[in-house]
Amino acid sequence: MYGILRPRWRRPVSDTYAPWLGRTEHSTDTVSAAPVRALAATLDRDDITARPGDPLPPLWHWLYFLPVAPQRELGEDGHPRRGGFLPPVPLPRRMWAGSRFEFVAPLRVGDAIERTSTILNIEQKTGRSGELVFVCVGHEVCRADGEVLLREEHDIVYRAPSPAGAPKVAPEPKAPPAHAWQRTIAPDAALLFRYSALTFNGHRIHYDRTYATEVEGYPGLVVHGPLQATLMLDLLGRERPGAQLGAFSFQARQPVFDIAPFHVCGDLDAGTGEAHLLTYTADGRVALEGSASFA
Repeated sequence: MYGILRPRWRRPVSDTYAPWLGRTEHSTDTVSAAPVRALAATLDRDDITARPGDPLPPLWHWLYFLPVAPQRELGEDGHPRRGGFLPPVPLPRRMWAGSRFEFVAPLRVGDAIERTSTILNIEQKTGRSGELVFVCVGHEVCRADGEVLLREEHDIVYRAPSPAGAPKVAPEPKAPPAHAWQRTIAPDAALLFRYSALTFNGHRIHYDRTYATEVEGYPGLVVHGPLQATLMLDLLGRERPGAQLGAFSFQARQPVFDIAPFHVCGDLDAGTGEAHLLTYTADGRVALEGSASFA
């Protein structure tokens, strides 16, 4: 099922989380038009329509299979409390560490779709910032008739909070290295709120400034990793219209905050034919790094 998608850190899981390995969850949805129109407006894409049968741009499947936990089941951070499908990791910070995708066939407006999710791996590690727990979740999206459309692996990292007194100053602006394609994005609160609303993402680090800065210790609101990845492929789509993606992967390196503009960049490798895609923080550090290949 996930033969071409393999995270590099697979190791035996500890006894604490072993009962969650292999746990599955099944959900159904319909590719409705309203979220497509709303995300197109959010990304200023007047050229994207949502007529029956229109294909979704890559990664727009994140508009569907939304987490609909009742309000009473949310934790302090706005996410559903852990211990259901996902393991009960006690570390407070939860971040999207990276993803890998195989695009088999397009999702189309009007499709009835199904998703099977599986806990593929759980690993405890110790890094420079302290204890870390990585959880890898595999997703397979099919049409209701069983045709596979998309395979995805999603890496989640849980970590300890920032030390007290961590600096919260705006970065010194620094231009990124030269790339063939480049956009500068001003991540204001409206953009982050709209993306959170469209993906029904209750994580307060993306819209609650007081929580993000005073509880989790960030210098500002956090720009969603999936939003950055979507903007990477949006840039690719603008530069290579009509190109059909076969696979895409990205890994998070640094967080991006709403306190300064960030940069979305890319190049086409003439040797391999693959696209190298990146986002940069305002001070020129790589935030997300990705690679896309064509069908």
